[in-house]
Amino acid sequence: MRTEAQAVVIGGGVIGCSILYHLAKLGWTDVVLLERDELTSGSTWHAAANIHGLHDSTNISRIQHYTMNLYKSLEEETGQSCGVFQPGSLYLAQTEQREHQLKLQAAKAKLYGMNFYEISIEEAQKLHPLVNFDGIRCVMYEPDGGNVDPSGVTNAYAVGARQRGAEIHRFTPVTATDQQADGTWIVKTPKGDIRTPWVVNAAGLWGREVAALAGIELPLQPTEHQYFVTETMSDVEGHGTRLPSVADRDGEYYLRQEGQGLLVGAYEKDMRFWAEDGTPLDFAHDLFPDDLDRIEENMMNAIERLPAVGEAGIKRVINGPMIWSPDSNVLMGPVPEVDGYFCCNGIIPGFSQSGGMGLMAAQWIIEGETEYDMFAWDLARFDSWATKDFTKARVQDQYAHRFAIHFPNEERSAGRPARTRPVYETQKAMGAVFGLNAGWEHPLWFADTPGAVETNGFTRQNWWGPVGEECKMLRDRAGIIDISNFAKYVCKGPGASDWLNAVFANTMPKTVGRSCLTPLISKRGGIAGDFTVTRVAEDEFWIIGSGMAERYHKRFFKQVPLPEGTTFTSMTDAICGFNIAGPKSREILQRLTNTSLATEDFPFMRSARTELAGIEVLALRVSFTGDLGWEVHCPTEHQSRLYTALLEAGAAFDAGPVGSRALMSLRVEKGYGSWSREYSPEYWPHEVGLDRLCKFEKEFLNKDAAQKVLQNPAREQLVMLHLDAEDVATSNADATGGEPIFKDGQGIGRVTSGAYGYSVGMSLALGYVKNAQPGDAVEVMVLGRPHKAVILHEPPFDPLGQVLRG
Repeated sequence: MRTEAQAVVIGGGVIGCSILYHLAKLGWTDVVLLERDELTSGSTWHAAANIHGLHDSTNISRIQHYTMNLYKSLEEETGQSCGVFQPGSLYLAQTEQREHQLKLQAAKAKLYGMNFYEISIEEAQKLHPLVNFDGIRCVMYEPDGGNVDPSGVTNAYAVGARQRGAEIHRFTPVTATDQQADGTWIVKTPKGDIRTPWVVNAAGLWGREVAALAGIELPLQPTEHQYFVTETMSDVEGHGTRLPSVADRDGEYYLRQEGQGLLVGAYEKDMRFWAEDGTPLDFAHDLFPDDLDRIEENMMNAIERLPAVGEAGIKRVINGPMIWSPDSNVLMGPVPEVDGYFCCNGIIPGFSQSGGMGLMAAQWIIEGETEYDMFAWDLARFDSWATKDFTKARVQDQYAHRFAIHFPNEERSAGRPARTRPVYETQKAMGAVFGLNAGWEHPLWFADTPGAVETNGFTRQNWWGPVGEECKMLRDRAGIIDISNFAKYVCKGPGASDWLNAVFANTMPKTVGRSCLTPLISKRGGIAGDFTVTRVAEDEFWIIGSGMAERYHKRFFKQVPLPEGTTFTSMTDAICGFNIAGPKSREILQRLTNTSLATEDFPFMRSARTELAGIEVLALRVSFTGDLGWEVHCPTEHQSRLYTALLEAGAAFDAGPVGSRALMSLRVEKGYGSWSREYSPEYWPHEVGLDRLCKFEKEFLNKDAAQKVLQNPAREQLVMLHLDAEDVATSNADATGGEPIFKDGQGIGRVTSGAYGYSVGMSLALGYVKNAQPGDAVEVMVLGRPHKAVILHEPPFDPLGQVLRG
């Protein structure tokens, strides 16, 4: 066994072996995999191993498409069979909402050249004569869908990795992972120690235990999961060709052919946790006792759809463990607080994602960043607020609603509230309907009465009207928005200016009281973040950025050493903020302070430490609404007093609270981008209009990468679209994000944000397009159906910024 390696992968399941293979494929051949038992031990060996390409997330669809295509080339490369069966998959819609979801996925498939399209009931009946199609609204067909052999795939990755020089050691448990003073790791096993700069935790069911060896806590929880296989069925045996799998998600089961019978699995409401206090170390190729009564309702749904299932005997039942994250997506990426430790844990559709997941992990480790924006998988989306109780509650909800549609803007209540601020109860009493952002409860919108519950769907929901009233109130008078969930930092000391200039692409303010907007450049030259930086003293700066990305951004800030005597501190918990915006915002605030807020005294992008209602605040003349406004930030202990004072002063002008749904509409009217939507590591500065904020006369993080991409023409351009009013009225739906954009029948881009612009009377969207110009007519696939739209020349609200600067 090697004593040194470029990376040590812990865990010999399908994911660990895929990561090892892709590390070797990308050029790291001095890599080792350690498995405590036999390859596939844990949850890999008993997986149903279905494969499918489409996902609601575009990038996850790309990952799954790559994985499906990889298996056959992997067989050719290694000579190891992956047991690939691709008879196709039928996706059934029983409800209008499921039909919307499937049609939207079909539109995305057309845009990205994937094989997923609608077929008639008659065509579906020919493909699968055992299915009863009564009550089915539409059927989508994915010709490449099917299943693989779990052991075959795992061993193919292992063979491919070994062929490229990687080592695999079975029956070699890891007993310790000790980080050294130089940042490298000593991975200890009974067979010897290995020094490495990278530890990769792909330990599956034991992901928590392996992480704990390094002092890391992961929000993971195993559950039981059951499926059964029928005896040989004459209808299956006599069909002649392999039957396509059936995805009848409204029936809450999955079904495919297995041998000459059928395999049926379910995610039941009456779920069971397992190993809440830790996965037993002696568990390997074990199963739990059968408990089919728990999935009886799901089984009956399957029998109603395929009556032949009810006449077949059961050959075997598999009741085995799976391990889940709070949102059922993998926890992947380098741990921001610990150098050289990479996680890939909590994978559910492992055989649909294994290849792409291994590729993304290898790119991240070797190249420093993935080619796609994978924040949906980044473990940094959770932090210490994701406690054991929160994780259990969310896992229970995710498991029991595995096949439920995740609607745009949907906020699930399980495990909440996780974190609240002092004004939470006040806002709740005012009718606030809350969402979750980085663990914090924050108001989405305000209902007429407390306790309102919002509805969910692809069309306009019960919040659409109240949000419109909030927008109109702010544009006509003023509104008060809680922005406490923004990330806030203070950089202080003699080297503060130099350090911030070395991190961010823009030049930092040289004068106290001035602010600037700045991008943070990613490893590949894209937009890793956007920040507002304010110089509040000669040696002190305030930095405001995305709250949901705070832990993600830690990785970038760590890459530039702080000068001696200089500190950079997160103040997100300690500081709260409000945005007071609208034409009456100046008059409201002026009632609470002696500081002049006149434009000549307090112009746009300026700041001042002042008092509001006797509370010391930092006031910034900025507003994400695009309207006249100020952000005011105060210590958390004064949040309630400040909120009360603002509401009381605003009442005299008929102004009141505004939630984040209205903020979305307002910023889209102005054409403002938002991190994780318009701003992403995938997008280059000149594609998003931020190249003017990159100052190449100075050095900054990833400057070379930015210069390199700016030498290339923009691949796409961020644009604003106005959707046809008649089409929108007919569908009763606005774009929300992810909808494909077509021009003359050709896919040219996709929506990143969408909302109705209440103050301008237009259904709007922001998105990226290629080969199109302002004024061009296009089609936006809202609900998967074409909606006429035109690319705008300028934002419909205050295009010249006169209101903003007034």
